Amino acid sequence: MTSRPILALRSRIRSELRDLFDGLGFVEVDTPVLSTEVLPEAHIDPIAVYVDGLDRPPHYLQASPEALMKRLLAADSGPIYQFARSFRAGERGRQHDIEFVLLEWYAPGATLADTATLLERLCHSSLGTHGIERLSCSEAFMAMAGVDPLTATLPDLAAAGRRAGLAAPSDTDSGPVDQQWDRWFERLLAEVIAPRLGRERPTMLESWPVSQAAFARVDPDDPRAARRFELFVNGVELSNGWEEETSRAVLETRINAANRIRAADGRTVLPSPQRLLDAHGPTMPEGVGAALGFDRLVMLAAGVDSIHAVRGLRE
Repeated sequence: MTSRPILALRSRIRSELRDLFDGLGFVEVDTPVLSTEVLPEAHIDPIAVYVDGLDRPPHYLQASPEALMKRLLAADSGPIYQFARSFRAGERGRQHDIEFVLLEWYAPGATLADTATLLERLCHSSLGTHGIERLSCSEAFMAMAGVDPLTATLPDLAAAGRRAGLAAPSDTDSGPVDQQWDRWFERLLAEVIAPRLGRERPTMLESWPVSQAAFARVDPDDPRAARRFELFVNGVELSNGWEEETSRAVLETRINAANRIRAADGRTVLPSPQRLLDAHGPTMPEGVGAALGFDRLVMLAAGVDSIHAVRGLRE
């Protein structure tokens, strides 16, 4: 494609998505790209910017608008969305870059079932797909790797990986057993499960092991599972999200755990986001938060295999 058709495609899809969310009662918002707070995650590195000098704490280019949008939720924003410029250090590839666009939204009172309906409409509008498949992690892993991650031990996952022809992750023999388990789970997901998802219609992979909960609430009917999802189209992870955990204590525990993993991996330990923590509690509504890679969506709509082919300009 030349620049004009690319730009027109991006503009059309963005306009259609705005119409979808506006029609559902969401309000489009803008949150700062640069903030003194960042949400610590185990495997995502934000970019620090020393706007006040090297002797003062940095600001951070936001890896996603999650922390800032959740503060709006606690201030009674109601359902909100935004197209957010996002930044992550060290992420380069056909479907990754250090700067990219996320479509992120928060829907108070929503469930994963509501989100499936929204995603079905979104994919139909942007990609022309029909229907959506909802699949649990247990169902997908059993069918494609012969192991159930909700009951599997570390040796079970390692054996499933070997059966699939995977070499052990380079760091799989170091660190606590639970971290080794997560590395095998992530390796199986990335190399065995994900490439086969969303081939006939978009697939919403749900009911994740609790160690993979991120900031999702634990399923009240199954304490082994978190109410998290990822959406795949033609083997590409397009969106992820969850039914939100609203407890400050739980959020703080998970942030501390993420920082412990960062320290063990030799990454910088990030400061605790106090304003985000303060927003959790009675004023934080239950509901679903989700993020969608807008560049990847346009990539799929254009029928190309790189986000760089659909952005007009590349650094």
